[in-house]
Amino acid sequence: MFDNLCSLPLSSDLFAQAIHPSEPLVAVGLASGHVQTYRLPPLADSNGTSVSDAGYGAIETSWRTKRHKGSCRSLSFGYDGESVFSTGTDGIVKIAATETGQVSSKIRVPLERSRIDAPSLIHVLSPQSLLLATDSSALHIYDLRTASRPQQTHHPHDDYISSLTPLPPTGESTSGFSKQWISTGGTTLAVTDLRRGVLVKSEDQEEELFSSVFVSGLPTKANGSKGEKILVGDGNGVLTLWEKGVWDDQEERIIVDRGGPKGKESLDSLTRVPEGVGQGIQVAVGLGNGTIKIVRLGVNKVVAELSHDEVESVLTLGFTARGRMISGGGQVVKVWQESVDDGVNDDDDEEKDSGLKRRNSEDSEEGDSEDEGQDSSDAEEQSRKKRKKRKRAKGKDHGGGQHVMAFKGMD
Repeated sequence: MFDNLCSLPLSSDLFAQAIHPSEPLVAVGLASGHVQTYRLPPLADSNGTSVSDAGYGAIETSWRTKRHKGSCRSLSFGYDGESVFSTGTDGIVKIAATETGQVSSKIRVPLERSRIDAPSLIHVLSPQSLLLATDSSALHIYDLRTASRPQQTHHPHDDYISSLTPLPPTGESTSGFSKQWISTGGTTLAVTDLRRGVLVKSEDQEEELFSSVFVSGLPTKANGSKGEKILVGDGNGVLTLWEKGVWDDQEERIIVDRGGPKGKESLDSLTRVPEGVGQGIQVAVGLGNGTIKIVRLGVNKVVAELSHDEVESVLTLGFTARGRMISGGGQVVKVWQESVDDGVNDDDDEEKDSGLKRRNSEDSEEGDSEDEGQDSSDAEEQSRKKRKKRKRAKGKDHGGGQHVMAFKGMD
């Protein structure tokens, strides 16, 4: 379904990744505290000329800098893509120009009992609103026009927040921006409103929840389902489906990993596959063993499996505006593109597909250069044993400057 176009080696472990909303730009945050942005080559020019024909099939480093003391925990592009936000174990949010990496402003995260409360996630909800989650389970909401301190702070979970997923604005919205979002933390799911705070918290799921994504366009059902669901990946290889507006408990389950000698793998990252890529409505799931599985909803089956790494977890997954998938984990970022012969069924493909269907026949279960300093990420990350995501901080940076990496078959 997807071909691996390129593998980008990193100088230390990847903890964060962000994909520009419209440009072919990917930013990565590393255990060493560095932030680096790559520019991908365009798929084709206005005349339909391929990348290889045009002769510019290379990935270039736009800029690279030592942004945080300790590790860089999370990254997010601004709503318009003009800025990139980064957070680190130094307890600081830095806002920089996407084009140059030049820092324009900083936000210091509130202390927790006189100690740094390291940010775990950051999400730009709208041009004015920034969500920031921390290790203490705090969820800070900032107005970016006056961002010296948070406007509101909530604690939707008892444990650190592992994922944030905005819900689409309602038809009555005058701004057109999201005002509610889903979060997962520990063994619960919660819904928080920008104005009203935490609205609802789910029952204890008795399994750690790591990732989430919103999906619409699914078939409606006689039971009142409107085809809008939140998908949540847990620590036991199961993808749970939650009907929007019914948050007390899950509705369906899809077994993504049935386990092996080392047990079932956690589902550490989730992203929706764009419309027009593949068949039907699909999501890509990054697993703790380094594999990526493509799940087709409706039939609720794993339809493809890819390998990102043989050991390290797939911590980050996302798609560019032009439909290329970016996976990150360990010390590598990989760029994937839909296979050009997906519509051609030769004997080998049919045989593989038949075997995959047999393996998945029971997968669905309904109803069941600033701030140079000492890198302190090693000791800190090792002490946070509960975190499965971003838990490794062993890499040291060994270089800098301009990097160029060519696509396979495109140089």
